[in-house]
This record gives sequence, C-alpha cells and structure tokens, in this order.
Amino acid sequence: MAALRGLRQCRSTGIAMSHFHTSSCVSAKQHYKMLVLGGGSGGITMGARMKRMMGAENVAIVEPSEMHYYQPIWTLVGAGAKTAASSGRPTATVMPSGVKWVKSKVQEINPDTNTVRTDDGTEISYEYLIVALGIQLHYEKIKGLPEAFEHPKVGSNYSIQTVEKTWKALQNFKEGNAVFSFPNTPVKCAGAPQKIMYLSDAYLRKTGKRAKANIMYNTSLPVLFVVKKYADSLWDIVKHRDLKVNLRHNLIEVRADKCEAVFEDLDKPGETKVFEYEMLHVTPPMGPNPVIKGSPLADEIGWLDVNKDNLQHKTYPNVFGIGDCTNLPTIRTAAAVAAQSAILNRTISRILKNEKPDKKYDGYTSCPLVTSYNTVILAEFDYNGQPLETFPINQAKERRIMYHMKADLLPHLYWHGLLRGLWGGPGPYRKLLHLGMK
Repeated sequence: MAALRGLRQCRSTGIAMSHFHTSSCVSAKQHYKMLVLGGGSGGITMGARMKRMMGAENVAIVEPSEMHYYQPIWTLVGAGAKTAASSGRPTATVMPSGVKWVKSKVQEINPDTNTVRTDDGTEISYEYLIVALGIQLHYEKIKGLPEAFEHPKVGSNYSIQTVEKTWKALQNFKEGNAVFSFPNTPVKCAGAPQKIMYLSDAYLRKTGKRAKANIMYNTSLPVLFVVKKYADSLWDIVKHRDLKVNLRHNLIEVRADKCEAVFEDLDKPGETKVFEYEMLHVTPPMGPNPVIKGSPLADEIGWLDVNKDNLQHKTYPNVFGIGDCTNLPTIRTAAAVAAQSAILNRTISRILKNEKPDKKYDGYTSCPLVTSYNTVILAEFDYNGQPLETFPINQAKERRIMYHMKADLLPHLYWHGLLRGLWGGPGPYRKLLHLGMK
C-alpha cells in the first residue's frame, strides 16, 4: 500500500551513465556553472553533453531517485515480452563520471537570484540552468485510484509499481471486457495507451481467449492518432481485429469492488457511461511538475516556457529546458528528447560564445506503435503533424524489423548512446542507416 500511496503524485524521469561520480546531500551552499534539474533521459543526456563542453567539475545534476528506468520498454513489460528488471539500472551507474550528483529533490527555483533550493535545505547557485524535471502523473485525480491497483484486474504501464499488474491482469483474463483508457490531459508517449491494447489482443488470440473478449479503447481524443497517415493504418487494424474504439470518453472513476469503470462523454457534458471490465489498463492524467508550476519559469498552464526553436527560456536567457516538462508543442517521447538534446547543446554552445542560436528544432518526435508481439508502425513527425520519416519505405505499414528495433536495438542505444550524450540530433534514427541497422 505504501508503494501505491506514492502513485498519488509520480514524477516521470529517465536515467544516466558512468562509473565514477560524486554525490551530495549536504546543507552548505554550492555553486556550479551548469546546474541540471532532473536525472531522467533529458537531464542525464544534457549532463553528459555539458560535461564535455565545460568540464565535469562545473556541472551538477539534482536527482533524488536511486534507480533510472528506460520507460519506453514498459509497454512490452505490461504484455510479458520484457521483464521489469530489464528496464532499470542504478542511477549511480548512469550518472556522468565526475559530475556532481546532488541526491535531493528540487523544492524551489528562483531564476531572479539564479538559485535552487532542495528539500534538505541546500541552496545551489548557478550561472546556467537546464530544467529536465519531467511530467507529473496524477492517478489520484481518478476517483478510486490508486487504491484500485490493489485489485488484480487493474494495471498501468506508466509506473514501475503498476506495470507488472497489467501483465498479471492480462494473464488472468477469462472473458468479458478489456478496457484501455486515454486521459483528457497531455501525456508522455501518446501511443502507449493503445499499444497495450494491440498486444493484449495478440496475447488473447495466442491463448485462445479472444473469442470471449470484448476489447475497447476509450480515449478522450477526437482521433485515434494525431497524424492522419498513421491513424488510417491504425483504423484498418482496429477494424480487422474487431477492436472497439470510443472517442471522446474520459475515465473519471474506478469502482474496483464492482469491476466498473466510469467514463464521462466529453461531447455530452454531464453524461457518464459505466463499463464493466475483466481487465482495465489506466493511463493516468498528467500535468506540469509542481516546482516549475510554482515558479516564474512557468507559462500560464504551468509548463516550462521555452522558445520552441532553440529551447531557451523566453524570459530568462540563462535557463533552458528539455523533454516532458516543457511547453514544446510536440508529442513527449524519448525520441523527441534525443532530437532536442543536439539542438539544445548547440544553443548553449553559441550562447557561451555570446552568439545567437543558429539551429532550429522542428518538433521531431517518434512513436514506435507496437501492434503485435512482432510488428510495429514507426511514426515520425514534426510540430505540424507532418511525417518526418527515416527509412525509404512506407513506415505506416506494420513491419517486423521495426519491432526488433523497438524491442532490442533502441534500449541499447538509449543506455550506451543517448545517456552518454553520443546519440541524438534531428531524426535520431537516421544514424541507424549509417550503422547498417546493426
């Protein structure tokens, strides 16, 4: 139950890499040329890049978590194709060597005085600041959660505490409704809520239970996917596999004792529908990190307010942002972080020379849409929802090679490339072409 209580407000971060590092939990005042807030994928990646740019002794990363997780693989963990243990490594093993690891939680950011205060009272001053604090999960905003996770038929691939519950619920499925939700908020990896639906369909077919299953995807969105090219292919899959999609349906309550999920109809305010379930996968509402939201760095909603071209803060020129915590108008994914990291690295290098940023981020993001245990549709697109594809083939088609890229190659590139600041840039998958897809 203690772990479930922690789900009431979960912050999303990624990981980091190397053998020697320093850690700190002291209350004395500290100063760094470059301070990085967050030890997720964006924070560790930029920490490694800043180490090379200005020296390890001038860089610190503030991150309280002892473990770093490669979260994109949780889709496969929830379907039994990968283990939860394979998704995580100790933060100490991914922290850039020599960089100061401040093992605390950020409590307050004051950009007017160039200082940050941590939860143990430490005040850290900086010349430059990179904010990479991720996105906040809000299971508690759905009535009946997180308590419903104590029941065996409810899971979620968005938390290390609940991803294995998805797999157990799928294994224990007998007959009835399998329900998958998408909330009425921004989310990270917007394809993940439906990926687990396709995998569940494949598993139930493989185990001979599909005939007794009614699989439905209840999404708050008015579309199946934001880019029409890929949405058209997904609709074909939905129809061919007899999957039910209910658009504009938002999960507001889980009655675990009755195995009921309550959805509001967003097109008919005040109207709700109750769905019985044998299995329920929950994608939680998400929102800005509260530390950013309570600071002068936030936009009117609470996201880090950055220039969408160069990732520099719109008001404070010595502050920068990357990843899920920003208000960049693109889909939040690890591939987006990879693309952003090279642009941000270039922006900072120019500013250190008193030069104007000269490279623009086009909003590149990617979502490997897992459609079975051996196929993926590789969606890649920009700010405008226009495809930005890497390979000289139709990426809207389900392909086995893309599944192996998702399941086997990308995790390796994440741990040994991205987190070391060695992989990234516009269209990060293009480097796979130079590697011959090895």
